[in-house]
Amino acid sequence: MSRDEDRNAKLAAGRGRLAPIKLAHVVRRTSRFDEMLAWYQSVLGADVVHSDGMFAFLTYDDEHHRIAIAGIPGLPDQPPLAAGTDHVAFTHADLGDLLHTYARLKSEGIEPYWCINHGPTTSMYYKDPDGSRVELQVDNFPTAEETNRWIRSGDFAANPIGVVFDPEDLLARYRAGEPIEELRERPPLPTGTTPFDMLRF
Repeated sequence: MSRDEDRNAKLAAGRGRLAPIKLAHVVRRTSRFDEMLAWYQSVLGADVVHSDGMFAFLTYDDEHHRIAIAGIPGLPDQPPLAAGTDHVAFTHADLGDLLHTYARLKSEGIEPYWCINHGPTTSMYYKDPDGSRVELQVDNFPTAEETNRWIRSGDFAANPIGVVFDPEDLLARYRAGEPIEELRERPPLPTGTTPFDMLRF
């Protein structure tokens, strides 16, 4: 096949919808450039690829940048619960890595405002210096197929939000050697509560 024929095949309408191969990066606008840069470096363990005091590119994996920060003086703060992106989530390799990160960030004065076992994930939510929400999570099932099977089982429909947990309690149970499967299992809702009682903003 010639180069032109290959290009025509690429552009053929019969190929239908093509999904992107990955989510490349997230860009934050801010008037707190230095604070935001330091926060994302710490929370994500990210390296600074470029920073000139106005723009910064950060990465924590093999992508050239995963987070970009654009410094714009005088921006107003975001109104609470406005329409837009609710949060951005980052997945850790396992529960031990998530809990290590929790303990490290706490020692730096960065603490989650919401810790919840959603069922599919065990998640800790943080707010960056501008108040944007960032989720650090770990998958509770080893495969996407098992996650989807649990979601379809009816447990998720009964409680699509999850059950809050105390991160210090989870950390202590992890250190004590409790089986990972038990630590990841979502407990029932406390008596007298509804899923909406589990929300934190």
